[in-house]
Amino acid sequence: MVSARLSLVDWLREELRLTGTHVGCEHGICGACSVMFDGEPLRSCLVFAVQANGHRITTVEGLARPDGSLSVLQDSFCQTHALQCGYCTPGMLIAAQGLLEANADPTEAQIREAIGGNLCRCTGYQQIVDAVRLAATRLSEGAK
Repeated sequence: MVSARLSLVDWLREELRLTGTHVGCEHGICGACSVMFDGEPLRSCLVFAVQANGHRITTVEGLARPDGSLSVLQDSFCQTHALQCGYCTPGMLIAAQGLLEANADPTEAQIREAIGGNLCRCTGYQQIVDAVRLAATRLSEGAK
């Protein structure tokens, strides 16, 4: 039984032990808690766990390949050094995944808009933009 007042992020972390989704501001501002909710990025701190019933939820753990290796997007983040402390990385990956699913060839402006709701205090964002562009290029070339 799930408490009616338990947030989705707390349920994912405490009950399912999916700790890749981070708790940041708990007000939906920082983006660290983002998950895919029926294919769309969503701040999981703003949703009760019971509201997720019947919906398809994908956490950052679910972005990896079935064998556990990194997805093209995750690997692109590594290749471009798009993470430093890593706290924002799960939310950035979810935002980028949502963008790439909707637009296979985003412009730099579209990438910046997609990640604009996610706060990073380390990288200055350019490496993150570069990572998403690299992933888009690799995916268009048939990388899986």
